Order: sequence, then C-alpha cells, then structure tokens
Amino acid sequence: MPNIQAIQAALRASKIDGWLFYDHHHRDAIAGAILGLNPHALVTRRWFYFIPAKGEPRKLVHRIESVTLDSVPGKKEVYSGWEELHKGLKKLLSGGKKIAMQYSPENNIPYIGLVDAGTIELIRKLKKKVVSSADLVQKFEASWTPAQFEGHIEAGKIIDRITREAFTRAATFVQEGKPLTEFELQQWIIEQFRRGGLSTAELPIVAVQPNNGNPHYEPTQVASRPIRAGDLLLLDIWAKLDRPSSVYYDITWMGYLGNRVPDAYAKIFRIVKEARNRAVEFIKEAIAEGRTIHGWEVDRVARETIRKGGYGKYFVHRTGHSIGTEVHGNGANMDGLETRDDRRIVPHTCFSIEPGIYLPEFGVRSEVNVHVDEREARVTGAIQEEILRLLG
Repeated sequence: MPNIQAIQAALRASKIDGWLFYDHHHRDAIAGAILGLNPHALVTRRWFYFIPAKGEPRKLVHRIESVTLDSVPGKKEVYSGWEELHKGLKKLLSGGKKIAMQYSPENNIPYIGLVDAGTIELIRKLKKKVVSSADLVQKFEASWTPAQFEGHIEAGKIIDRITREAFTRAATFVQEGKPLTEFELQQWIIEQFRRGGLSTAELPIVAVQPNNGNPHYEPTQVASRPIRAGDLLLLDIWAKLDRPSSVYYDITWMGYLGNRVPDAYAKIFRIVKEARNRAVEFIKEAIAEGRTIHGWEVDRVARETIRKGGYGKYFVHRTGHSIGTEVHGNGANMDGLETRDDRRIVPHTCFSIEPGIYLPEFGVRSEVNVHVDEREARVTGAIQEEILRLLG
C-alpha cells in the first residue's frame, strides 16, 4: 500500500501538482513496486493512477480489468474505447498542470524513462507539463528502511567471509596442484550463498587475466580459464538475505596467486584505490556539510583521478550504481559517462563505488558500498587496501 500522505507531502515540497503512474503489460516495474501491486497480475490493458498533491487519488482502468487497482485507495473510473480513455485521462488529471511521470528528458536516465513517447505526447496534448519522477522514485522506491539496512549489514558479513574463503580455496588448490577453473569457483561461491541463507538473481564474477580486463565477463562451464599460480584473481560478489524485501551487498576484491604482487598489478591497483577513496571522501564531506551532490559529480571525482594517472580511456564504465532489492537499484547512479545522472544523492539510499582500469592483458576493480543518511555517509563493509597475496 503506497504512503499517499508522504507522497503528497513530497509533491508539494517539489511544487509538483501530481504523480501519474501508468502501466501496460508490466512495462513499469517502478510503478508496481511503489504502489505495491502484484507483479504477476494480468495487465493486458492500460491503467492510470494519479496521486494529486492534495485530495483523493484517482484511478482509470479498463472495464475488462477493472479490479487492477483495487488494492490502492482512490476513486475509480473505467473505460473501454480509446476515445473514452482520452476523456477519462482529461478528467483524471483535472486541476493539475505540472505532472511527474517515469520520464527522463533526452533519456538521460534510461532506468527512469519507462513511459513510452506516445503516452507522454498524449499527456502533453492535454496541456500538462510532464516532469521527471526521478527524485520521487528515489524517495519512495530506492530509499531503505532501517530493517533493510540491517539486513544489508548482515548479508555483508556473510559475503565478506565467503569472499575470503573463496580466495583461500583458490590458493589451496594451486598449492596442492589440483585443477580449479573460474566456473568451478563461481559455483562453489553460489553453494556458499545457499548455505549462508543468501540469494542472487545473477551469478558472481570470477575472473583471472585477461578475462578480468572485461568488466562483465561471465565464466561458463564451456568457456572458463583455469586458476593457476601467477594469476591475478578478481572476485565480484553480490547477494542478499533470502528474505522478502532484502537488499543487496555488492563488492569486488583482487587477489594474486603468488607471494609477491608484480609491480604492474600493484601500480594499477594503487590508482584505482585512490579513485575509490577520493570518491568516497567527496561524498562523506558533502553529506557532513549538508551540501547537495549528484551522481555525475561523484563519477567525475573518480574519473579525473584515473585520467591524471594516465589510464582515463581504460575506465570504461560508470563509477557506481544504485543498490536496492535488485543489485542495480532505482536510485542515483554515480555516472557521468554512460549517462549524466543528475539525480541528487538522498538520505537512506545506497550505491556502489567501483572504479576500474581494464587493459588488454588484465583488469583491476575495487568496489565498496556507500550508504547515506541525513548526516553521514559510510562504507558498509571491509575496504581493500592492497591486492591480497594468496601464496606465502
């Protein structure tokens, strides 16, 4: 059930006349999540739900799916034909001029731009100004509850342990001369998730060079390299407690299968670590001082550090992503490269900071999670300071 009063207060504070939710065939998962709708319900006809800044919410649903929005409060109108739909929309939005929707100007934030262009045109034809709901989504879908934060910390402790044990397992197999592939270590990690009460929708990354030079490398049973002495091993591991409404913990650590990390690997790690640390400090200082900052600004801090180190063209992805009930959440991303994410960093949200340098021969990434409240930003787990030496 949506918190109508809180949404209306946020609309008034933003000087927005109302928030229009719209869906068809479950194209907008954000709408369903905020309104608490059944994600598996039959939705073959368009529905609209309007929350005005003041007054009672209003619904517009098709006659043959008239119960679609019965779980949320408000007055219901039904339609059958498209002409009736257009008339119903005009009535639904009466009294409002500035309307928030899941829309992003120029598709700068594609994670928010879920309403099709034709529907936006239709709303504008009714002489309404459509604005982005991006910051509203952060507040009502991406913000964590205290219980979610505690679950994140609990999951993080388990994942940190599994990560350490995965590195130890790799080292033991190498020392004993037993074969171990990236895929086999990945599958062992997944089994530890199951035993530890964790779940994940996507599989962790286990990669040795040159595969760790591909940020989204995925080991498979038929395409996976053996892990051997002298390898640089990247583990990108994410999971959440296997409970309803749990949120993810997502980290990347590096280890070397030897007793002395080669200078080439150590040099790249130092630059990546500096970029990570500077981004984290930028966030901490801004939150402590009460300054508003945006995702693209955090990305700029990390990216400039790597550029000054001489490896700017090898940092090929954003600095970080929002984290929520999905590993890539609906809050602000730390992104000034792939998009210019101009969403504000708001309290009770969490995101990764994960700069990387990806060379043809090998790649290095370091990832932490940062949670923000009204007064403080904090890294929620262990922080890697140097590449782990896995063989004594």
